[in-house]
Amino acid sequence: MAREREERVRQAVAADLPAVKAVTDAAYRPYIERIGVVPQPMEADHSANVAAGKVFVTEASGEPVAGLVGLVGVVGLVVVEEFADHLFLDSIAVHPDAHGRGVGRRLLRFVDAHARALGLPEVRLYTNALMRENQEIYPKYGYELVERRVDGPYDRVHYRKRLL
Repeated sequence: MAREREERVRQAVAADLPAVKAVTDAAYRPYIERIGVVPQPMEADHSANVAAGKVFVTEASGEPVAGLVGLVGVVGLVVVEEFADHLFLDSIAVHPDAHGRGVGRRLLRFVDAHARALGLPEVRLYTNALMRENQEIYPKYGYELVERRVDGPYDRVHYRKRLL
């Protein structure tokens, strides 16, 4: 736990772009076959999102991470967008080599804190209906199911988390 406190989440900068793409691709690639389309985060304009201040990253604490050599140690990231009444969690990605290290938990806590700092009362997100793992995870972190809706080729399950 002490190590987790030392690792922080910071706003991504242009130099992080290769790592943002690598982590996103590694996190979402396993879902291509299952859902039958490329997950939307893999096709996002990472450069525009970083430039707009929407991407936040967390790094490994000084130790090399397999598959991320030379990519500044970024092991996880979130892409968020501020709206008048909520913070939208557009994407969360953790490199598979960093699974089980609390990276996702750290990122979700950051999203909550970021929304609160912006004075927003809730966080919203959606996940593909075939990404069953996510549907088990989000309720454990206080997200409630809002609806299931098909958007083009994507069958999505929408969640929200009300912040106190």
